[in-house]
Amino acid sequence: MSIFKKQVRVRFAPSPTGSLHIGSLRTALYNYLFAKKNKGKFILRIEDTDRERYVEGGVENIIKTLKNCGLYYDEGPDKKGKFEPYIQSERLPIYNKYIQELLGKGVAYYCFCTEEELGGERKNQQEKGLPTKYSGKCLKLSTKSVQEKIKSGTPRIVRLKVPDRGATAFEDAVYGKIEFKNENIDHQVLLKSDGFPTYHLANVVDDHLMKITHVVRGEEWMPSTPKHVLLYKAFGWQMPQFAHLPLLLNPDKSKLSKRQGDVAVEDYLKKGYLPEALLNFVALLGWNPKGDQEIYSINELMRLFDLKSVNKSGAVFNLEKLDWMNGEYIRKKSLNELVELCAPYLAEAKLISKKTNKSWLKKVIGVEHERLKRLDEIIQLTSFFFQDKLEYDKKALVWKKSDAKETKDNLELLAGYLAGLKEKDFDKKILEEKIKRFLAEKGIAMGNALWPMRVALSGLAASPPPFDIASVLGKEKTIKRLKDASQKL
Repeated sequence: MSIFKKQVRVRFAPSPTGSLHIGSLRTALYNYLFAKKNKGKFILRIEDTDRERYVEGGVENIIKTLKNCGLYYDEGPDKKGKFEPYIQSERLPIYNKYIQELLGKGVAYYCFCTEEELGGERKNQQEKGLPTKYSGKCLKLSTKSVQEKIKSGTPRIVRLKVPDRGATAFEDAVYGKIEFKNENIDHQVLLKSDGFPTYHLANVVDDHLMKITHVVRGEEWMPSTPKHVLLYKAFGWQMPQFAHLPLLLNPDKSKLSKRQGDVAVEDYLKKGYLPEALLNFVALLGWNPKGDQEIYSINELMRLFDLKSVNKSGAVFNLEKLDWMNGEYIRKKSLNELVELCAPYLAEAKLISKKTNKSWLKKVIGVEHERLKRLDEIIQLTSFFFQDKLEYDKKALVWKKSDAKETKDNLELLAGYLAGLKEKDFDKKILEEKIKRFLAEKGIAMGNALWPMRVALSGLAASPPPFDIASVLGKEKTIKRLKDASQKL
């Protein structure tokens, strides 16, 4: 049951500037968990007012990725709600109305400065070691001068008038009380010359009109929050509760970026990270319930999530931990489920077709069930099952202190012994029992026979036990590979 008087309403408001970032997935997840825990609503809103950075197909990618991860929103571009439209470029008349209100109140003003003038200001400030912000010189224009410029069609934007004294403060659910000196807050652009609002105006107006109660977003937006606070005060609106999330970091503590690896959610999904594992992993980047538990279902995360428990320091994105966690989720899958998940990867690699025997494929994938960390690894781990002839260095067949002649003899001995077994004996447990007993009777060291047998069957130095492989290959292929290996020596 929610502890809040109003119904909790949160929004995930990405910009369609490319594929959904892994950090954005965490923001979406935290919003989702918070809404569900408090019987609230989770809204998707597309903030596409920056037309220069807009990427065709970006909206569709966001929607598809959220749904692939199981983060279903209650209202959004493709899910009707009473506060639609949920795409900002379709809401321009709304923003124009509120721009006029701010201009009328004297809280916003027209700015006619050119890019050259603004660039000169910035350069001058940088040379003097001052913070780079707009000087506010257009505030000094007379009403008559402003009207004349508008009438003559002089290009213009609308800026927020920021007090030059005092401070602007707000309470953050993660960081506590945050205060910014007004002298350091820029006169933010609210309306661009193309008629589109900036993020700052549009998100405040939309959050108010859509009755958003909590704004949960990345820490990088914190410097913008005082500007938003000033807008709320100018309109006389009640502010939502702000909660800023710590940055995601590379192992070297730099901000997570494409330079050091994948950051797009779809890239992780394509590699075979399960959505539920990815959500579990990102949920613990900056937040962790008390205790040593690492694996959480989405329902457990909903029940336990609390904004007050979010850490203030950045969270390191540890790929090794993600691999481990994904492996744990893979092992929880039934073999039938895993076959369905792995089949597309094998088909894309042209290792299987529609004619591939399903029960045999199940055996192949079952051999690697315990070793898989990502679904795409199934190609490399099982490709030897699908090959007619294996290519490998014959030196790999020889175990430690053994030699080529002894290895050759042992392979021929094994091939001869297996030829006398029945097809039904090619079960991994039966094979293991029979082969080990045979080697013991012959006085052959296990490593000197089982190592070359494993390499002969897989062509790999690291692979499943030979009994597992032989049980999948069957009698005929197993004997053929042992003989092929013997001929190599």
